[in-house]
Amino acid sequence: MSTFLGLPVHAPRGVGHLRGAEPFPDAARKALGDPQLRRNIGHATHSIRAKRAAVVSELTDWEELRRAGEAIKAATMARLDEHLERLEREVTARGGTVHWARDAAEANRIVTDLVLATGHREVVKVKSMATQEIGLNEALEAAGISAQETDLAELIVQLSHDQPSHILVPAIHRNRAEIREIFLHTIPGVDRSLTDDPHQLAEVARRFLREKFLHAKVAVSGANFGVAETGGLVVVESEGNGRMCLTLPETLITVMGIEKVVPTWQDLEVFLQLLPRSSTGERMNPYTSAWTGVTPGDGPQAFHLVLLDNGRTATLADDVGRAALHCIKCSACLNICPVYERTGGHAYGSVYPGPIGAVLSPQLTGVEDNASLPYASTLCGACFDVCPVRIDIPSLLVRLRAEHVEEHRATHRVPTAEAVAMAAAAWTMASPARFARAEKASRLGRLLGRDSGSIGVLPPPLSAWTASRNAPVPPKETFREWWGRTRGPAR
Repeated sequence: MSTFLGLPVHAPRGVGHLRGAEPFPDAARKALGDPQLRRNIGHATHSIRAKRAAVVSELTDWEELRRAGEAIKAATMARLDEHLERLEREVTARGGTVHWARDAAEANRIVTDLVLATGHREVVKVKSMATQEIGLNEALEAAGISAQETDLAELIVQLSHDQPSHILVPAIHRNRAEIREIFLHTIPGVDRSLTDDPHQLAEVARRFLREKFLHAKVAVSGANFGVAETGGLVVVESEGNGRMCLTLPETLITVMGIEKVVPTWQDLEVFLQLLPRSSTGERMNPYTSAWTGVTPGDGPQAFHLVLLDNGRTATLADDVGRAALHCIKCSACLNICPVYERTGGHAYGSVYPGPIGAVLSPQLTGVEDNASLPYASTLCGACFDVCPVRIDIPSLLVRLRAEHVEEHRATHRVPTAEAVAMAAAAWTMASPARFARAEKASRLGRLLGRDSGSIGVLPPPLSAWTASRNAPVPPKETFREWWGRTRGPAR
């Protein structure tokens, strides 16, 4: 097995919720046919964008903060092995136990065994992208363990047997009326007079979850950050449900991606300013919970930290692609993305949707396992403009597209229609005479669009282009002809 930065490099295995059952174009086409979905997502993303813009504009040093976050992440990735080893030492010294998981299957086995060892069969969960990524709830259910989501949006998704569609707001594709119906049909004892007023809906969820908090003996969480110098873990949230999970149960199990470590507490000064403004449009998180190991008589008396790879070391070994691991899961790129706003998160097939998912998921699974995702973008660059740690997502998307083309070329003898078209274009443009003849021949396209002003259908393989867009009608004369008519023959 190869190593990188002292870490064994585990090849992407595509385990967990990182790829869908169908390519992005097929899934997106279905989503575009759901007007209610588009209204729900459009309204929500517009609101979050406006809030973010307002609080970001208050800071005169916002760009300096972004550059600081980028620099801290890059420096951390360069010495990740050292920081992870120190994190393990500090957690162990403070009464915790550290487990290393190569992939989703191993992480699920570790967590399941830890829960079963407590003798309990119910756990409460803090919202966690890592546990969504590995499919932990399904693994626990298969072992006879009931996992209760406590984040309001995650609860809505769980009760409706749905899938998350957003990193920050998993139920962003649902509106209040839909949530009311979900609660009426899934939560026992809900009064039929319940309206879709947010306060009433929140109160129903609060009463339902309070009993879970008071009886649960085991909790499972993720972590926004792990601090190497002290072994501390940090979770930021907006509701307080996470804090209930982190303090009341007897056993706490945290699943954290290895990229979430930061060297020092001082590094959090930067990220605790960047994250809330970029994610929820708030100046600070309503609840920032931090804990270190085990404290006798206070909080959980058994703490386990599961450090998750699941394709991360393979991504880390890529000098350019590792920038995707800088992501702090704020979701700002989703909220600004014109593609995500129209298709929603389910079309991406991965628990990480939107622009960051289009680069992160293919790297965690291997490009061929998620070949369509790097094309789920207009490359407008808005995602880079809002990213709090300046991940150049458009450049990574282009790079992944190139990797996909090269892999396809190496494994398939028959070229794609696009490759044939590009080769033909290159041959034509390599000769001035051939290019001039092609320009004149293009005027035949005027016959196809003379009535509408655009060409709606072209023959294969060009039909792939006109299947989703119109082609412009060629001009009456070519540029060469115009030049010769207005400026005289070219010399």
